[in-house]
Amino acid sequence: MGVVVAIDGPSGSGKSTVSRLVAARAGLAYLDTGAMYRAAAWWCEHQGIDLSDADAVASAVEAMPLQVGVDPADPRVHCDGQDVTAAVREPHIAAVVSTVATNPRVRPELARLQREVIERESTSPDSFSGGAGIVAEGRDITTVIAPGADVRLLLTASEQARLERRARDLEAAGKAVDAAALRDQVLRRDRDDATVSQFLTAPKGVTLVDTSDMTLEETVGHVLDLVRAALPGPGARPQDPAESQEDHQRARALRAGLEDYELDEEDLALLSGDQEGPAEDAPEAGLPVLAVIGRPNVGKSTLVNRVIGRRAAVVQDTPGVTRDRVSYPAEWAGRRFTIVDTGGWEVDVAGLDAAVATQAEVAVDRADAVLLVVDARVGVTETDAQVVRMLRRSGKPVVLAANKVDSSAQEGDAAALWGLGLGEPYPVSALHGRGSGEVLDAVVSVLPQVSAVAAPPPEGRLHRVALVGRPNVGKSSLLNAIAAQDRVVVDETAGTTRDPVDEIIELDGRRWVFVDTAGIRRRIRQVRGADYYAVLRTQGAIDKAEVAVVLLDASEPVTEQDVRIIQQVVDAGRALVLVNNKWDLVDEDRRAALAREAERDLAHVAWAPRINLAARTGWHTNRLTRALDAALDGWTTRVPTGRLNAFLGELQSATPHPLRGGRQPRILFATQAQTAPPRIVIFTTGFLDAGYRRFIERRLREDFGFTGSPIQISVRPREKRRRR
Repeated sequence: MGVVVAIDGPSGSGKSTVSRLVAARAGLAYLDTGAMYRAAAWWCEHQGIDLSDADAVASAVEAMPLQVGVDPADPRVHCDGQDVTAAVREPHIAAVVSTVATNPRVRPELARLQREVIERESTSPDSFSGGAGIVAEGRDITTVIAPGADVRLLLTASEQARLERRARDLEAAGKAVDAAALRDQVLRRDRDDATVSQFLTAPKGVTLVDTSDMTLEETVGHVLDLVRAALPGPGARPQDPAESQEDHQRARALRAGLEDYELDEEDLALLSGDQEGPAEDAPEAGLPVLAVIGRPNVGKSTLVNRVIGRRAAVVQDTPGVTRDRVSYPAEWAGRRFTIVDTGGWEVDVAGLDAAVATQAEVAVDRADAVLLVVDARVGVTETDAQVVRMLRRSGKPVVLAANKVDSSAQEGDAAALWGLGLGEPYPVSALHGRGSGEVLDAVVSVLPQVSAVAAPPPEGRLHRVALVGRPNVGKSSLLNAIAAQDRVVVDETAGTTRDPVDEIIELDGRRWVFVDTAGIRRRIRQVRGADYYAVLRTQGAIDKAEVAVVLLDASEPVTEQDVRIIQQVVDAGRALVLVNNKWDLVDEDRRAALAREAERDLAHVAWAPRINLAARTGWHTNRLTRALDAALDGWTTRVPTGRLNAFLGELQSATPHPLRGGRQPRILFATQAQTAPPRIVIFTTGFLDAGYRRFIERRLREDFGFTGSPIQISVRPREKRRRR
């Protein structure tokens, strides 16, 4: 595996020149991601496309025949076989490239191409570098494109230094320098890029290099030192310089001192190794899909629960409980498949009911087979007849289930459904399970072995993100915005979502599992009916997730329920991201009030990343990935035992625990028992006050980060072993 160096920085910081020289001297490939954006701008203009037409630009870039050279001595750029290396460096292209770079559909496409180049150069022996590695430079390269790079740098420089460098570059190329136009170009580029990237601050793990007072040779030498330190082999620097030999020795001494204290079996097990949280099963895809369709209140969700063998779908004896299409894994007779519960399909409806019906039709379109559920006691209605017509147009195989046949005396009601022309109606009682085996046998017989509609199984483990919050704060709107489709029903009516909806979504070239959940209106003991079960499902979705994105309505004051939901996430030990949604409705006065509310009501989660966005318009939704990465990074942070004990030793010496009852508790030893969430176990001679534990947590965050993650501090007072 070759070394990957990612270098970010604003325009004029010197990242292109430095990256090219570092790559040449280290024998690595070189990728100029900025050239790809400039080539995209040139290509669109070459095709006669108006750059203000975002959809046309995105379509053109997706079809762009681009070849980017990675030779640091001569990085050529070709479009459709034409060498455009010089053309993409023209001042005109530099002036318009921001319009293309800020297009939300262009960035993921170019990000995908950039990752392919990086992967090829760092792994393939047939690549330009022979698998030795690559130096990649450009906007967001350290956080979005290559967050796992061996070396991640942010090159910065003062505004004056950047302007002078840009002017020198233009003079060297024989081009006229207009100081005012140059200043406008550089600063405007910063403003435009700031709408999609926070590129002037170094996130955790990224080394900041200020080149304002450094010569080019000094900067290149400094970067080369960092690259050599990351290279494997003799002489490589330790990966964790924070943990010294002295820290190791101190940890061993403190651990040995614990032998003088009474330790139980749990203590010994904890000290002997890590206790990681249980691994979640990876989401499964690619199985045959069965859609359950029917008019409202015929028992679709009850039948789904019967098939999957648990009460997963929310059920109530009133029409319209289910609204979204919700997928569940199912198995029958050794055949695994995906069953999709849908809301009631009706004709000639409007508003929320129309949206529900649309989602049911989408479920039919994306299914391999359909299970039509009809209420046998009611018989064939006009709506049932309309459903049949819709299913015939789809061309999908259909199995007919005559539900609510609770006894043999009612089987005559099922026989009347032959008139629908869908073949044999299978009498079934979803409530009691009667006849469910026969209908499942029929379902399995029509399902294909390999799905024609389902996506292939995702590679690797996908991070699971739960969208939670009060009703009507925009959770479903956000899911639709990042999915770029109407995946879930959105309505002004509060409490539209009932069942958690899982969706695999690609953001910035990476796949995530996002879960839309029902809004938590009030304390669970105050909730009744379908909303009660919806809240239970939401709590389950939080427990299964790795990150919980709590949405707040930025146009309204922070409520007690908002604070309670946030605390629910913290208590569950999930990583946390706060989102102020509906930012398009916020004026200057409301922004000031929001800042005061955050300081007053959300000070206890000041460690959580915060984003301002507008889900309805898609504004700033591209910032979600960075916040999720930061929260996951903090959630999985591990502090080496030696460094942790050194830290606590210094802290205890500088600020000892107050005396309590004439005794002063002393920290004996500490270890991080687990990550995800981080759990710190501290062995002491006495109980630590809650205030002192909060003090330890605050200092841990100052020294080690833990951004976006709660920290669980467990104190174990132990008595000294009596001598015999």
